[in-house]
Amino acid sequence: MTTVALLSVAPVIEDSMASEVAKAVDALDAFDVSYETNPMGTVIEADDAETVFAAAAAAHDAVDGDRVSTVLKIDDKRTAETTADRKVEAVEQELGREAKRER
Repeated sequence: MTTVALLSVAPVIEDSMASEVAKAVDALDAFDVSYETNPMGTVIEADDAETVFAAAAAAHDAVDGDRVSTVLKIDDKRTAETTADRKVEAVEQELGREAKRER
């Protein structure tokens, strides 16, 4: 997979967004992508940017509300195959340790 993206979709509301965010994440299952949700968004991996755009649009449309905020950041590396895990591993190699800190 060569396209890695960070997607954040949220209704603009004061209460918990969890149920609406779950709808957005669930919408990704209709696409040929892998994904991992974290506290600030969902990392998506796909073979091409077009698939990421389509999945992100479906996630955006899945959220109910008068106002929905969506942020999509794409890294479309076209000259080599990569994965989100490999990107983290490269940083960890430079650090000489895991890129994680427990509080």
